[in-house]
Amino acid sequence: MAMHHLLTNSWTHLVSTPTPRFHFTTPTHSYRVYCSNSSGINSNNSEHEELWSSKEGLVRCSANHVPLSPIGFLERAAKAYRDRTSVIYGSLKYTWAQTHQRCLKLASALTQLGISRGDVVATLAPNVPAMHELHFAAPMAGAILCTLNARLDSAMISVLLSHSEAKIVFVDHQLLGIVDGALELLAEKAVSKPPIVVVIADSDELSTSFSSETKPTYEYESLLESGNGGFEIRRPKSEWDPISVNYTSGTTSRPKGVVYSHRGAYLNSLATVLFHGIGSVPVYLWTVPMFHCNGWCLIWGLAAQGGTNICLRKVTPKGIFDNIALHNVTHMGGAPTVLNMIVNSPVNDQMPLPHKVEVMTGGSPPPPQILFKMEEMGFGVTHLYGLTETYGPGTYCSWKPEWDSLPSDQRSKVKARQGVQHVGLEEVDIKNPVTMESVPPDGKTMGEIMFRGNTVMSGYLKDLKATEKAFKGGWFRSGDLAVKHSDNYIEIKDRLKDVIISGGENISTVEVETVLFSHPAVLEAAVVARPDNHWGQTPCAFVKLKDGLDVNAQEIIEFCRDHMPHYMAPRTVIFDDIPKTSTGKIQKFILREKAKVLGSLS
Repeated sequence: MAMHHLLTNSWTHLVSTPTPRFHFTTPTHSYRVYCSNSSGINSNNSEHEELWSSKEGLVRCSANHVPLSPIGFLERAAKAYRDRTSVIYGSLKYTWAQTHQRCLKLASALTQLGISRGDVVATLAPNVPAMHELHFAAPMAGAILCTLNARLDSAMISVLLSHSEAKIVFVDHQLLGIVDGALELLAEKAVSKPPIVVVIADSDELSTSFSSETKPTYEYESLLESGNGGFEIRRPKSEWDPISVNYTSGTTSRPKGVVYSHRGAYLNSLATVLFHGIGSVPVYLWTVPMFHCNGWCLIWGLAAQGGTNICLRKVTPKGIFDNIALHNVTHMGGAPTVLNMIVNSPVNDQMPLPHKVEVMTGGSPPPPQILFKMEEMGFGVTHLYGLTETYGPGTYCSWKPEWDSLPSDQRSKVKARQGVQHVGLEEVDIKNPVTMESVPPDGKTMGEIMFRGNTVMSGYLKDLKATEKAFKGGWFRSGDLAVKHSDNYIEIKDRLKDVIISGGENISTVEVETVLFSHPAVLEAAVVARPDNHWGQTPCAFVKLKDGLDVNAQEIIEFCRDHMPHYMAPRTVIFDDIPKTSTGKIQKFILREKAKVLGSLS
């Protein structure tokens, strides 16, 4: 079933008194999208439509109304920046004219494989040129892109492929074994039609990248070359059409697929380019995973500015400094983990910067001392905050000139704030989640961060209840607790949910606890975050064993690593009684304090 069917059939159940807003058609169905005044999910816009249509001489037509889509950024780049370098990957280089042509061929090839409007095209790959091209080619074919986390294991990949109903999965040759394992699991579940596999192989490894057990259906470059360069793009019929689905770190049984629209992707791309200070023809070093929130929407945004994308398969301090020097990098991004890696890198790996390199960081609140050290090295750092549900970046710490005169430690503390919303969002506020009243801007009163605007997700795929819960009251509820300062800049203070952010990746404590409870010797378990100077946070497990059974911490850790991706497994295990309230609820705030006292593991 195509995702159009899944989304629109679910959306029609959100209404109480439905008012049709617009409709669109797939090859086999026609749908109307509704809104409701009482649900808080959308507002009735009929009065506005009546106003403009009542004015004589005004019309809406193809001359003045085109659905917003980042596809147009690539088409413009092919004209305005046709001979400028679009992608660099080792010795491989493309111009924007070549990238445009390659994306047209790839889109054509996808349709020849049977991809229709609303079908899902999945990827499992690091930051290689194919990932860049698929961000344009898939939507150009009318498809919905699903970029899977390259750190996940076969079990999770099988769940996400099944949930998204992906028709094709593009997989890097180094990750082929993970997809093989996922397909075997899907076969055991009797999935009627597994996705077609397309292998992305580096040009010098084409003959050696496929194992004898694996017989991939297609190879990326061969598939691309089979396409037609004159392909007619399947443009979105509505700017609300889905362009991508990005999975959060939900449990294996209930993953959350966050759906982005062409409109939201267009607006967030431009907003991110604007607050990151990206001018014409920048050079961007890809240290942010392209699979994460579609590279914070910058894959599309850089095309709007005719930028050069420097692709890195693996992020290392030496690779960062070498590429900055070699390609005259102007901008880059990354989680605080990447910044920590840079400032603590061996002196032999470092090089003097040719000029200030602007860095955008987010994922978890960056330690002020890391920000200070980065600026000492010649980097300019902008701090952002957002979630998968807000297309990545939603707020940023917009710098004020008067802060330049502050002492360095105070400057770093101010820069670590989450700041204000970007221009693509209507509003960000800190509210009491029960009364929905805004908290006073006193820097002390905590509330939940809430978002409202055009760069908030369309909803969770196949999870209407979760969508309604997230949008309750007409705002998107982030689940993060923060305060608001007198200048309206927000600052995160705690997590409403016990999510651990490790290296920019969210880890669900519930999922880790589920695995712990499956160990035959474990009676009780609770997981909290332990501070870590390198990763930001790592999982710390408190475990109570069954009477008469004995295992050590390393055995528990290895058990978890055998049953989940390694980065999600606890790095610390403490055997102790677990504190509870009189009603049996685990007192995690006590455990968090215990983990904090332990200090950093790294």
